[in-house]
Amino acid sequence: MTCLKSGLTIWCYSIVLALVSIGCGNNVATNENETEIVENNNQNQSSLRLEANGEDFVREGFVTKDGWQIDFNHVYVTLTDVVAYQTNPPFDVDQESPLSAVETVNLVEKATTIDLAQENPNPVVVNEIEANPGIYNALSWQVSPDGPENTSIVLEGVAKKDNQSVEFLISFEETLNYVCGEFVGDERKGVATVESPGVVETTFHFDHIFGDAETPMSEALNQDALGFQPLANLSENGQLKLNMAMLKQQLEPQDYSKLEKAIVSLGHVGEGHCKVVDESLATN
Repeated sequence: MTCLKSGLTIWCYSIVLALVSIGCGNNVATNENETEIVENNNQNQSSLRLEANGEDFVREGFVTKDGWQIDFNHVYVTLTDVVAYQTNPPFDVDQESPLSAVETVNLVEKATTIDLAQENPNPVVVNEIEANPGIYNALSWQVSPDGPENTSIVLEGVAKKDNQSVEFLISFEETLNYVCGEFVGDERKGVATVESPGVVETTFHFDHIFGDAETPMSEALNQDALGFQPLANLSENGQLKLNMAMLKQQLEPQDYSKLEKAIVSLGHVGEGHCKVVDESLATN
C-alpha cells in the first residue's frame, strides 16, 4: 500500500495495523499507542478455580441426630498440596487401579487456612490459576496441622437444646491425605474451556461427626455419627474447649472411636467419596 506524505500517513498506517490484526485473529494486539504489535500467547489457555465448601450445615446451622441446634461462628480448615488431575482412564476411588494422570495442576502448595462458615452462601474461593483446557476429573488434597496453633480443623460456635446452651471451641490436629474422583452433584464441575474456567471443590461433610435430625436414625450416617451429647457432657458452665488429645482422654472409648472415623470421612468432592492415603499422592 502506498501512503501519501501528509497527515494521511498516520491514518494509512492504522489501516495496515488493523488488516494485520484481522489476518492473525486473536494472536496479536496493538499497544495503547498502536505503534507495535504485541503477541498474545494465552489464547488457548483456560483457568482452574479451587473452592472449599462446608455446605449449608456449616453456613446456616443444623440440628444434630440427638437434638442439639448447632450454629457455627467459624469453621477453620487448613488445606495444602491440592492437586487437580485430568486422568485417563477416569479415576474410581472404589477400585484398586492407580490414578493415571495426563495433566496436573497444583492449586495450593503452601498451607492455606479458610473459614467455611463465611456468610456468603457460595463455596469459598481458595485460589484460581492458569491451566490447560480439559476435564479435571480427580483431586488430591491434604488437611494439614499447619493452621493456627498447629491445628488442621477448628470448630467454634454455640449448641442449644431445651434450656441448655454450650459455647464450644473444638480443635483437631489430624493430618488427612485425600484422593478423590470426579465431583458428584447437581452440576458437573472440573470442565475448563477457553471460554470459561473450570471449578474443582473440596467438600466437608460435618454431619458425619454430629449426625442429622432430618435423616432417619436407622441410616448409616446417624448410626456412625458421634452426635453432640457426648461432647456436651464434657462442658463446664456452658463452656467446652477441647483438642483431640483431651477428647481421647475424656470421651468414652467407643465415642472417641466414632469421632476418629467421622473426622477421616469428612472429605468429599460434592457427594463423591474420597479415600484417605498414607501420604501425598505421587502423579504418574
